[in-house]
Amino acid sequence: MTTRTITGLYDNYAEAAQTVREIEAIGVSRDDVSVVANNIDNQHVTEQDSNVGSDAAIGTGLGAALGGGAGLVAGLGLLAIPGVGPVVAAGWMAAVFVGAVTGAGAGGATGGIIGLFTSSGVSKEHAHIYAEGIRRGGTLVTARADEDHAAAVEQIMLSNHAVDPTLRGRTYRDAGWKSFDATANPYTATELAEERQRNRDLTPVL
Repeated sequence: MTTRTITGLYDNYAEAAQTVREIEAIGVSRDDVSVVANNIDNQHVTEQDSNVGSDAAIGTGLGAALGGGAGLVAGLGLLAIPGVGPVVAAGWMAAVFVGAVTGAGAGGATGGIIGLFTSSGVSKEHAHIYAEGIRRGGTLVTARADEDHAAAVEQIMLSNHAVDPTLRGRTYRDAGWKSFDATANPYTATELAEERQRNRDLTPVL
């Protein structure tokens, strides 16, 4: 059976976490769901010594929202993406992100991250928007779904206010943005809070 990779970017972390719960509830395996969330402001984990691929010490952030310390959260950990800064990653994509980020420095990581998205079926344009969206405080949810679940997964993402990447890209470009740049300075926690507020103002409530 054909499997599709479906991706949604969220400005609101709670909506991303709800998306994960609903996707699992319709029968998509935890092994086929992944989350990458910006963690500049350290809101998702309580200890700094966690690593992707090992058990993490999880407080009331990402682990609690995704249902405890099993399944999806077993891969929870911290890594740094050049141009983004620290992120929390969980699920099947976490290990792939590790490979991309630890490849060949900033330049290699850029190609690796964009290549990761495009190899999963995301257009190159949207891949840059998703990477930039994480940089600006977003959370990316990615699910591998078979034909029986793909349409439902897409609807779940939409109903929980996933960002329209075409519209978001237009907004970025109107402000002078061209593409994701791994050499850019990560946002500070203050800048991130301001960006998240701007993004909330942009996102319509359906």
